[in-house]
Amino acid sequence: MTQASDAIDPAVLRGAAHHAVAAMKVLANEDRLLLLCQLSQGEMCVGDLEQRLDIRQPTLSQQLGVLRNEGVIAPRREGKNIYYSVADPAMLEILAVLYRLYCPKEA
Repeated sequence: MTQASDAIDPAVLRGAAHHAVAAMKVLANEDRLLLLCQLSQGEMCVGDLEQRLDIRQPTLSQQLGVLRNEGVIAPRREGKNIYYSVADPAMLEILAVLYRLYCPKEA
């Protein structure tokens, strides 16, 4: 049984809950989840993401914008190409758990 002295400070808990809810909101879109799963494997440019995931340019740009605004991914420009990578280490951990729980095992 937890003692009162072991209780978590409600203000700390509320802050942590805010971050957890924000992460879940980002992941609660299939296209964003697909993008993050792909980017969790390494940096990729927009053209490669579009081709691999079969997400059309307008949707891809919109969802990449959401992920950028939330600080989940980081862009890097190289010439005419923009490369993206996952910038949030906590998100990489969440993606690893989701992959382990929900992605099919290869034969």
